[in-house]
Amino acid sequence: TAMRRFLGPLLCLLALRLPAGSGAAARGLDVTSYRERVRAMFYHAYEHYLESAFPYDELRPLTCDGQDTWGSFSLTLIDALDTLLILGNVSEFQRVVNVLQEGVDFDIDVNASVFETNIRVVGGLLSAHLLSRKAGVEVEAGWPCSGPLLRMAEEAARKLLPAFQTPTGMPYGTVNLLHGVNPGETPVTCTAGIGTFIVEFATLSHLTGDPVFENVARKALKALWKNRSDIGLVGNHIDVITAKWVAQDAGIGAGVDSYFEYLVKGAILLQDKELMSMFLEYNKAIKNYTKFDDWYLWVQMYKGTVSMPVFQSLEAYWPGLQSLIGDVDNAMRTFLNYYTVWKQFGGLPEFYNIPQGYTVDKREGYPLRPELIESAMYLYRATRDPTLLELGRDAVESIEKISKVDCGFATIKDLRDHRLDNRMESFFLAETIKYLYLLFDPDNFIHNDGSDFDVVVTPYGECVLNAGGYIFNTEAHPIDPAALHCCRKRREEQWEVEDLMREFYSWKKTKKFTFKRAPDHGEGENAKDSQDASSEKAGEKRNSKKSSHSLLSCPSQSFNSKLAVLGQVFLDNT
Repeated sequence: TAMRRFLGPLLCLLALRLPAGSGAAARGLDVTSYRERVRAMFYHAYEHYLESAFPYDELRPLTCDGQDTWGSFSLTLIDALDTLLILGNVSEFQRVVNVLQEGVDFDIDVNASVFETNIRVVGGLLSAHLLSRKAGVEVEAGWPCSGPLLRMAEEAARKLLPAFQTPTGMPYGTVNLLHGVNPGETPVTCTAGIGTFIVEFATLSHLTGDPVFENVARKALKALWKNRSDIGLVGNHIDVITAKWVAQDAGIGAGVDSYFEYLVKGAILLQDKELMSMFLEYNKAIKNYTKFDDWYLWVQMYKGTVSMPVFQSLEAYWPGLQSLIGDVDNAMRTFLNYYTVWKQFGGLPEFYNIPQGYTVDKREGYPLRPELIESAMYLYRATRDPTLLELGRDAVESIEKISKVDCGFATIKDLRDHRLDNRMESFFLAETIKYLYLLFDPDNFIHNDGSDFDVVVTPYGECVLNAGGYIFNTEAHPIDPAALHCCRKRREEQWEVEDLMREFYSWKKTKKFTFKRAPDHGEGENAKDSQDASSEKAGEKRNSKKSSHSLLSCPSQSFNSKLAVLGQVFLDNT
């Protein structure tokens, strides 16, 4: 099937371990030297943010001060937190965790972008929460199912929930963190602003046991799917009240991009066949109507006629996404097209007119975006093609030469004359630096192939964490997919744990028990929990289900088997 064809290469990609440095040696590029230069770039920007801009959201590098941009969250600090750990700085990670707990307040009268708050704040806090133990933070009992950063992420996400209270389930683009949706708020939201929640919100639901987050994210995704055109495309902006398309340009770039990204990443994270099927259907339409000579244009969503023959820098994530579904050859061809634009200007202009081969008026800037570097990182993991390292080298050289100033790195306002703008977006530390560093650090823990892992005991059984396969949200915050299987927090199961433990300690005095190794797999997630785990009937039922898991299913132990001590379960002989 198509699903099996795409998932096979994906699983190989996640565990790929080619000989370190093989591609680099072919071109003589000093990977270690560039990795250390990227590290120095991070600290030049980060330290000046702390010195000149904190607690504001962002650094203004030309005037050496700060400004609030997306809601007054000390955003750069949240966005940079997991990058600190990837660079190996556990002491600063620990310090920042304490600072955030003491200083960030979401109960404020601020109009915030629902999309940006989710990907940067909720995503950043969730990632940091799941990486806390690895960073040496003393985690509380019950982690990863509880913890201060998780509670902060949940609080921030709850502030966003009023935006989803629409007739269609598609959210407003802006919400007031204190009062909810303003009465006069526009109902027009971009497609990405509707379809970019499933990674963060499903993670929250699985960790906290509250299904509301995943439910609203899924409803929004399905509303977009329901309103696609007859030729299988979605537009750029839609009215969330009426479900009428306001901007009917279809493409893979700005306003749409992360919707497609989250269908793929949501499918991988949740092992969800439906989400992957939705993306594969979109992918067919995208190839049929928007792809020309390995470029992707903008077309009218109902007719398929070209509306804008431009390449947008935000589209450069697409080759990386193609690599995740195993379509590496097409990904490399498109990447090489985009790389020619980089080499022409020393960066990617926001818009590039493909027929004319030049920038578009008023879209000549490069705000240090990560997307092409992101794709290079994914593709290098898949191919070890040294061309991908050369893009990383060129990015380091360009950014340092053009963008570096005394107080950080400044947005490039115009790639033609290298004029700068007084802004350093938080994604520079969250994404651009992170992907560059990971490109040049093949042995980073993020690239783990499963040979190293941690076993954590929770009230719901043992779980394996930090084994690799991290899913990056669209702000490059890594989520450990294994963590979603650690916290079976449905209330009735929590009660059953307590009841069974009480029974065990009372029976221990009067009953005899034998020990048996826990089976590798039991019944599926949705099977009814049985209190009579030793009955022959229940055993037959479990055996009959062992071979019935779907392609995307992650088999899990039965509930009673999860009530384990040192990997063993107690069976009543009587």
